[in-house]
Amino acid sequence: MIGNLKPLEILLIVVVILLLFGAKKLPDMARSLGKSARILKSEAKAMKKDGSQEGQAEAAAAPDAQTPQSTTARTIQAAPGDVSSSRPVNEQNRTPQS
Repeated sequence: MIGNLKPLEILLIVVVILLLFGAKKLPDMARSLGKSARILKSEAKAMKKDGSQEGQAEAAAAPDAQTPQSTTARTIQAAPGDVSSSRPVNEQNRTPQS
């Protein structure tokens, strides 16, 4: 779809974006988009790491052994270059209540 655009059409799209958002807001928008991408990437790596650790722990445990739920709160680490601090994650208990 993007490969079918001619240079004049691309220029028209860029001009419309500049008119809608203004030249001053575009760098801030690009910066926040990059920051969001870094956070998403770090979270995906953390989830992959947690998943592999769970898989290894389940394989090592006995099939009929009960593993207790961790009571420590997980913390989301800030992305590199992010000035905000990390924040705790509140996870809901997913066991059904009877």
